[in-house]
Amino acid sequence: MARAIDEGLERVEAGLEREARFADPIADVAGRYLLEAGGKRVRPLLTLLIARLGQGTTDDVLTAAQAIELTHLASLYHDDVMDEADKRRGVPTAQNVWGNSVAILTGDLLFARASQLMAQLGDRALKLQAATFERLVLGQMHETVGPAEGEDEIEHYIQVLADKTGALIAAAARAGISFSGADPTLEQPVVDFGERIGIAFQLVDDVIDLAPTGDDTGKVPGTDLRAGVVTLPLLKLRRLAATDAAAASLLERIELDVVGAPASADALDADSSVLARAELTIAELGEHPVTQETIDEAQRWARWAVEAIEPLPAGSVKKALTKFADTIVERTS
Repeated sequence: MARAIDEGLERVEAGLEREARFADPIADVAGRYLLEAGGKRVRPLLTLLIARLGQGTTDDVLTAAQAIELTHLASLYHDDVMDEADKRRGVPTAQNVWGNSVAILTGDLLFARASQLMAQLGDRALKLQAATFERLVLGQMHETVGPAEGEDEIEHYIQVLADKTGALIAAAARAGISFSGADPTLEQPVVDFGERIGIAFQLVDDVIDLAPTGDDTGKVPGTDLRAGVVTLPLLKLRRLAATDAAAASLLERIELDVVGAPASADALDADSSVLARAELTIAELGEHPVTQETIDEAQRWARWAVEAIEPLPAGSVKKALTKFADTIVERTS
């Protein structure tokens, strides 16, 4: 099974390289920029693995896997513009190379190419792509606008993760059933698995964002905090700060020393003392109990993901999905 999935991933990679090319020199280079920077290919891996419950790596399964990964890739271009991120996958973000407009348009081109691929698979695939894209956009909008008055901040944040990350991983899982001819009664369990593991995946990212300089994350420590992006450790710290003076002090220093701070000494007019204070504050949050609570929350969502696939038949796929969940929460990059 592992050999078959590895061969399938090689075919997916070749397809991505082909589909991320455009009849325009700028679009061609920009479209392949983040693809060539690497990536874990979590979504196509999940599609190919779940397809083993049916006929395996069919041509339709490969096409769907490529479309879903292109959708993910496109979303990264847009996310980095909105977050004003400096690096992605260890390289400067696309907007730092070509500017915001080219980065946004490149994302749009990749979304369009993903839709073209799904169109080859018929009405069911197009509906899956459209519904998933709608959730991605709503998740980004809700993250941007923030919770409504009286809405619980943490519950709102978890829903944002379900829409922004969980929805696409769930779509990858659904594709593995739909396009392999597997038993359709297995679709909902793997969809639930995908959405829950997507939430766990993003919660682990929240912790990785606080990893010290030198860890192999491909990101500058505190990237999200510096950009003012909300994460679960920060939300938990805010809640604790209402009754805990030490938490309130740390929260104040994050707002003063970290939000808006440059990411490196290469930044224009970067002050070494400002950089040092930001790094110390980020490290303090990384060691704070709220960060361990975030890890615990990620592990809970991973357990719930495994519980969702209880109806799957015993065998190598079910075991591999359980291992997949473990790997998601144990990763450090």
